[in-house]
Amino acid sequence: MSQLLRVHCFNVSQDGFGAGEGQSLERPFGHADPAPLWSWAGATASWVNRTDPGGTRGLDDYLTREHTHGIGAEIMGRNKFGPQRGPWENHEWQGWWGDTPPFRTPVFVLTHHVRPSFTLADTTFHFLDATPAEALARAKEAAGGLDVRLGGGVATIRQFVEADLVDTMHIAVAPVELGRGERLWESHTDLLDRFHLDTVPSPSGITHLLFWRR
Repeated sequence: MSQLLRVHCFNVSQDGFGAGEGQSLERPFGHADPAPLWSWAGATASWVNRTDPGGTRGLDDYLTREHTHGIGAEIMGRNKFGPQRGPWENHEWQGWWGDTPPFRTPVFVLTHHVRPSFTLADTTFHFLDATPAEALARAKEAAGGLDVRLGGGVATIRQFVEADLVDTMHIAVAPVELGRGERLWESHTDLLDRFHLDTVPSPSGITHLLFWRR
């Protein structure tokens, strides 16, 4: 069975923004409050960052379980790794996630300013100056026959979609508007020339868009 490139649990506003304007170390989502975008996932029993028992079950929980199921590597853009731009000022800062990142697989960070790989717990970060196709080939090799997750951010997902490399996407649309920032699309219908789509509303208020390659 062929390896897939999958997007899971990627959150956008009703007006198509996946992050706000003005990202910083203190505000990873810029001017946007991340709670309306992410609270549905954090409330589920299976969310990767949950440390206490409990949480909701049902549709939202099922989709958060798929976030890690069958994944052997992740690709992300530099903006998901951190807020710095340009050459690295130092190598001491190692991402938003502390000593135990939630990925638990090799992670390939796309950047024009490469730096040495490093490992935190069971996650190793590699830094690539590569095309989407080249990065995907490296990630598939590291994934050991499992699928590769495309983690974002917005610009990275757009690049891989435009390169026709994405096989499936789960986009969670929150009932809020951000007005400005990093926009995934003007309308999700723009993707229907290359993807099938199921639209599934959830009792949480989130609308789940499930895309798969035509």
